[in-house]
Amino acid sequence: MSLLLEPYTLCQLTLRNRIAVSPMCQYSSEDGFANDWHLVHLGSRAVGGAGLVFTEACAVTPEGRITPQDLGLWKDEHIETLQRITRFIEAQGSVPAIQLAHAGRKGSTYRPWVKPQGSVPVSEGGWQPVGPSAIAFDPHHVAPTALDEAGIDTIVQAFVDGARRALTAGFKVVEVHAAHGYLLHQFLSPISNQRQDRYGGNFENRIRLTLQVTAAIREVWPADLPVLVRVSATDWVEDGWNEDETVELARRLKAVGADLIDVSSGGTSANAEIPTGPGYQTRFAERVRKEAGIASGTVGMITDPAQAEHILRTGQADIILLARELLRDPYWPLSADESLGGRQATWPAQYQRATHRDQPIHESDLRD
Repeated sequence: MSLLLEPYTLCQLTLRNRIAVSPMCQYSSEDGFANDWHLVHLGSRAVGGAGLVFTEACAVTPEGRITPQDLGLWKDEHIETLQRITRFIEAQGSVPAIQLAHAGRKGSTYRPWVKPQGSVPVSEGGWQPVGPSAIAFDPHHVAPTALDEAGIDTIVQAFVDGARRALTAGFKVVEVHAAHGYLLHQFLSPISNQRQDRYGGNFENRIRLTLQVTAAIREVWPADLPVLVRVSATDWVEDGWNEDETVELARRLKAVGADLIDVSSGGTSANAEIPTGPGYQTRFAERVRKEAGIASGTVGMITDPAQAEHILRTGQADIILLARELLRDPYWPLSADESLGGRQATWPAQYQRATHRDQPIHESDLRD
């Protein structure tokens, strides 16, 4: 029996398998609202058999978006269009999940297919980004305004308000985005955080905001539903955030109520040289799981069902998050079941007549 396709329980929530749709930006919203694209994009992955289906990074403030076309949850009006999506995901047997985020200094950028780098000027719908320190991500980005403590408090509250709205919208899992060079990661990394107050300098100060946000969300999120945190295990540059710090942060996150650490890497330095390859980030998830004593998820160039099965069976992670592979094939979980020789997954009834290639053609097949 495949471990990948077995149910997995986190808190009191049981997923039908250990496959999750990783948050993937679609850059297709207007004023933060979900629309038909999001319904079909996320819904098709639920139809495809994933146990957990994450939205893209969902901004908790308008200035927290990466691009002006990002999904948002900074006002109550956003809830209704998201409810339509969560209802459909649940109807397919999957669990709807949301990633709450703030882009910080990497905000107000163009959609990648419009312009691969650079800040959108205010005259074109952009805004002045904020960050821990007034340090630009690269020469193509404007320098952010350094947040004062009042601004930090406002952002913590925005995450809490976003979590409350997410619950009303029907999400069963919430993830705090503290990775990929966005705001919380910017506070974690000495590359982007050169503050001299209680939010900068030593390790204890740099992790303060991530812990505050996670603890505050845990207070308003039901105890029987999971809170996840996505982290970048390393900046991949000397003197940046590193994997030893990640393990210790994971211990602290567990203490304030996190249930699983979603382990990725990179994003803070534009000049990082990342040695990518199949499963290149899995060792970080394994360290978090074994040394911090908390469940972990792994992501990054996992494409083969046997590869995913091996990761789980060798104790390197508890769940597998897939991104680009699920863009290429929304039905990867259902195909994985066949590849691993099991009968644990079930194709939707509407599709089952197409899954048995050796069966004779019936009259009903000719009605299409």
